[in-house]
Amino acid sequence: MGCSVCLLWLALAISPEPARLILDPGGAVIRVVDWDASRSDPAAWPNLLAVYVEPHSPSSPAMLGEYALDKTELVFHPRFPLRPGVRYRAVFRPPGDAPVETVFEIPKAATVPTAFVEQVFPSGASLPENVLKFYIHFSAAMSRGEAYRRIRLLKEDGKAVELPFLEIEEELWDRDGRRLTVLFDPGRIKRGLVPHEEVGPPIVQGKRYTLVIDPAWPDAEGKPLKEGLRRNFVAVAPVRRPVRLATWRVTPPRAGTVEPLEVIFPRSMDRALLDRLIEVEAGGRSLPGDIQVDRRETHWRFTPQQPWRAGAYRLRVNTALEDISGNKVDRPFDVDVFERVEKQIRAETKTRPFIVK
Repeated sequence: MGCSVCLLWLALAISPEPARLILDPGGAVIRVVDWDASRSDPAAWPNLLAVYVEPHSPSSPAMLGEYALDKTELVFHPRFPLRPGVRYRAVFRPPGDAPVETVFEIPKAATVPTAFVEQVFPSGASLPENVLKFYIHFSAAMSRGEAYRRIRLLKEDGKAVELPFLEIEEELWDRDGRRLTVLFDPGRIKRGLVPHEEVGPPIVQGKRYTLVIDPAWPDAEGKPLKEGLRRNFVAVAPVRRPVRLATWRVTPPRAGTVEPLEVIFPRSMDRALLDRLIEVEAGGRSLPGDIQVDRRETHWRFTPQQPWRAGAYRLRVNTALEDISGNKVDRPFDVDVFERVEKQIRAETKTRPFIVK
């Protein structure tokens, strides 16, 4: 009896440890340990060790990769790096023994939010009742398809304004995905249209509002914003007059300097359009230079690359230029809704001369 116990203990003591599957740090290699692969046929390695993406079925293909021998250990190098947050199942089928299976998952890296809202235009603390749009500038590219879930407009009592924005399928992003244009519903702004008459404008003169941007809005990498935004403003009287160049105050620079040409508008203008629809000309040629806009989009400055020469200049303004209520040069936004619509819109320009002395 005693000898039988001794023999059983000896057999257990010298029996080999079962094979184990481990994932190297970083997930670059899956290896079989406690099994001598040096005695196996390399042609059989793909049948011995296979790795699958979870969940998988018996018909699921194994991951592609290369097999190698590291001393006596069989190792598998995936052709494509294992992705954080994805579960993988490694299956080792040693000849004559039961399969060994292990599920691996590379933890996701800690999410550190970095993107934030840089600016919102119009930037004024008071906006006309018929303001047409917001431009929201982010510090990094943002995910798409989230805008109308992440932007809210609240009334003074904290309740949301019902459907203030024109929710369109294709969100209006710039090429880099960093500037979003959010339009108020034009049907509620333009007089004579049914939404305006029956529902009224989204914001009402004399009332206070808060534009809220959700900090959970993911950027293009899926990370939330570093912080959200709450922007307070009050609605003032609507503006329904066309833009008139004659009302602009133009301050010419001095010859021989690179002082900026300064233009003051009587009301806030569309920030994005100010960058591309006003040019400075001399002798029929556009001058290169830098544009700055401030003072709630009422102050436009142009700094030339070369010093000013004395002589005649002019501002050339595309008539598509708008104020923040959509009123264009010589044409109000709130025009007769029954007027005939031209089939082809032609770009026109107006000029405003000035002299550099």
